[in-house]
Amino acid sequence: MEQKKLIIAIDGYSSTGKSTVSRTLAARLGYAYIDTGAMYRTVTLRAMREGILRDGRVDEERLARVLETITLEFKNGEMYLDGENVEKEIRGLAVSGNVSAIATLAPVRAALVDKQREMGRAGGVVMDGRDIGSVVFPRADVKFFLTATPETRARRRHEEMTAKGERVSLEEVEANVRQRDHVDSSRAIGPLTKTPDAIEIDTSHSTIEEEVEHMLTAIRHASRD
Repeated sequence: MEQKKLIIAIDGYSSTGKSTVSRTLAARLGYAYIDTGAMYRTVTLRAMREGILRDGRVDEERLARVLETITLEFKNGEMYLDGENVEKEIRGLAVSGNVSAIATLAPVRAALVDKQREMGRAGGVVMDGRDIGSVVFPRADVKFFLTATPETRARRRHEEMTAKGERVSLEEVEANVRQRDHVDSSRAIGPLTKTPDAIEIDTSHSTIEEEVEHMLTAIRHASRD
């Protein structure tokens, strides 16, 4: 009998290692990996490029037209915007500092949630983000919620950015992390929240391998139920 392909939802705060853990878990399971945060970052990048987003203000009428035509694709785990690889650009502090202005808008969330459901409906998917278990797939087979201290997350993010050649202070990164936490948790639509059935994993002092093994154990139990 063919084993059921599960929908696995991984939510949590920024810079908790969600992307790395999710990508590793998907590879171990032979599942597709979908980084929904990259989708919001890519819409933000397009809005910045076209002057739709300036000084935190969004021209929602122009953005609505973009949402009708934009093409978002994952190829080999990297994000493509209208056929262009934008993986590096969407990870910079400029996009990080503006993504909340885009991600809080109802039309953006509605459009991307539709795309995410379409991508994951058949199962065999590991999807990470902020509202996967609460909004996108509230009936996901297994849900995880990743957390870590703001200081730990800021340090990790700072190391990633400096390794890529970006000049930014640890203080700036920590301020951005805390701002994202506040906006993500307090927004009216699709706020970051841990659902009662999600398994919480604190990544402050654990390795990626330990976290993945923890997840695989939970998934094996779910598969037997």
